Amino acid sequence: MSSISVFIYGTLLPDQSNHAVVAAYAESYRPGQIVGCMVDCGDYPALVRDQTAKQRTSIIIGLWIAVDRAGLAAMDVLEEFHGIEEANDYERIWVSDAEDISLAGWVYIWESCRGIPVLEDAYWPDFYARKKAKEN
Repeated sequence: MSSISVFIYGTLLPDQSNHAVVAAYAESYRPGQIVGCMVDCGDYPALVRDQTAKQRTSIIIGLWIAVDRAGLAAMDVLEEFHGIEEANDYERIWVSDAEDISLAGWVYIWESCRGIPVLEDAYWPDFYARKKAKEN
């Protein structure tokens, strides 16, 4: 069975709240980065690659993971991705790594910022840790 490459950048990362969704399926992890920006949706981020956010577009740091079809299906459920041309919360698109074009795979994104301000941060765990520290 062939592996499917997915870029993860938020709560699916190790030590984050939804990592268990992919942990059992992850065959490998590799650092990476893609072009985009993030918005803070509360306890999770959304990656945006639209024109509205273009002036704030930067590099998003995350991991490329290799999973099987069951792992991709588990992420589709979490991200409320029901398929191409369906009503989805997140869309799943194919992207290449910003530095290593030999790395490419799926990533879950929002089509627009949905009125949420864009974050300056490139790495969700750092932003979220600071946010939680301020709340306590």
